[in-house]
Amino acid sequence: MPKIISPAVEFGSLLNQVKQITPEIFTQDGKFQNLMEGRWQQPGTPREFTSSIDGTQLGWMPMLNRETALKAVQFAKGEAAAWAATDLDARREKVQECLNQLRPHVELVGKLLMWEIGKTYKLGFTDIDRAIEGVQWYVDNIEGMLGTRKPLGLVSNIASWNYPHSVLLHAVLVQVLCGNSVIAKTPTDGGFISLSFAFAIARRCGLPVTLVSGGGGELSEVLVKNDAVDCLSFVGGRYNGRNIADALSSEHKRYMLEMEGVNTYGIWDYSDWNSMADQLKKGYDYGKQRCTAYVRFVVQRSLFPQFLETYWEAVKSLKVGNPTLVDSPGDKLPELAFGPVINKAQAEDLDRLYADALKTGATPVFQGKLDESLFLPGQDMSAYRAPRALVNLPRQSELYFKEPFGPIDSIVLVDRVEELVGEMNISNGALVGALASDDEKWAQRTSKEIRAFKMGVNKLRSRGDREEVFGGLGESWKGAFVGGKLLVEAVTQGDANQPVLGNYVDATLLPEKV
Repeated sequence: MPKIISPAVEFGSLLNQVKQITPEIFTQDGKFQNLMEGRWQQPGTPREFTSSIDGTQLGWMPMLNRETALKAVQFAKGEAAAWAATDLDARREKVQECLNQLRPHVELVGKLLMWEIGKTYKLGFTDIDRAIEGVQWYVDNIEGMLGTRKPLGLVSNIASWNYPHSVLLHAVLVQVLCGNSVIAKTPTDGGFISLSFAFAIARRCGLPVTLVSGGGGELSEVLVKNDAVDCLSFVGGRYNGRNIADALSSEHKRYMLEMEGVNTYGIWDYSDWNSMADQLKKGYDYGKQRCTAYVRFVVQRSLFPQFLETYWEAVKSLKVGNPTLVDSPGDKLPELAFGPVINKAQAEDLDRLYADALKTGATPVFQGKLDESLFLPGQDMSAYRAPRALVNLPRQSELYFKEPFGPIDSIVLVDRVEELVGEMNISNGALVGALASDDEKWAQRTSKEIRAFKMGVNKLRSRGDREEVFGGLGESWKGAFVGGKLLVEAVTQGDANQPVLGNYVDATLLPEKV
């Protein structure tokens, strides 16, 4: 019998729940709207949006033009002064109420994220749950972190599609808690339905939040450079991040720009291959569509046979398929490693990068295949790609210096520690890195030579939650660091003698402990 879409995640039913709980985000004829000037309005120029899971049409994104978005920015700036003057206890109470109202709907948001950005239910649930519980930590601890610091004013948020809640919504609610008004752009590639739902609840609770949709080229001038914007929080690719950094260099406004880098895992004098197998499987969460995904393995040449055997067995066991399918209506959702990549265009770009690597001399060592039993018969599978891996990636390959943002791994073999360090630093800065070695003292010492903000020894490092700081070195991050008290400091103004830690053009100011 062919599989069926689980009734528990059928999209029409989920959308009806959204309409019942937050009817204000829709026009009378069911189109999505933007949240601007304190209310839901402006369906803009509708742009069709389909799911990468199977091509299902999910709705029409309400794309705004520059002039309309400018009105939204100006109104959001106008809310800043009154909100900054609001007592911290009152702000905390409203943010707490928002969290209380979001908690009963984590399951709905998690299921929406399956359709919107192709997550498995487990990862979708984790995204909204981490957002809520992360902000709760700030609500409980804000007094000590904020002290006498004052809000900056209006904070603008432009973030990628992969973590719309645990990154974007989380940042917005902490920024508001600190006394700022906020405007955010919905990621063009996905997440606008669940974000609209969450922002509707936030606005009902009296929080000064604005949510707009539109193309990056159309809205960037307004959301980045406009004088009304006092601070910019950006998460995205290195190309766009560099352009924004250049644009802000003469603006003298606060910014946090999280960009990509090649996160590497070095392996030297190592023997715990069972642990490595578990890490390899875990590393494939969400098809490596994460800013902290490890996509380059730098391996001591003599260890390559053991590494390859471990890699092959671990990655071969991963299941890639449609995350909504079950055999019978009452069945649990499948335990998959990942589903589709974000869209067909990204899948085709992965193919292009892989083909270019082969053409320039790389050698394929693993090429997974999709299991058709994990899909509906005849469904659109254009956004699905199985894991692939290459060895001997040449420097003339585009993939050598680039994060693929998808399920392609590259393996580089080295003979000396100096080579290992050089290859791990190939992208001039990364968000995370790791070293595996039986000699942990050597690994701890050598990790200090790697230009990654966070380094793991015999384990993966992640972005982290709550009090854990986060940032990047080199070209992977520009501006203030975030996480814990550093996120509070990034969106507030303190004493002139208190520097805001971060990676700047003229200096890198690091926290004592990362």
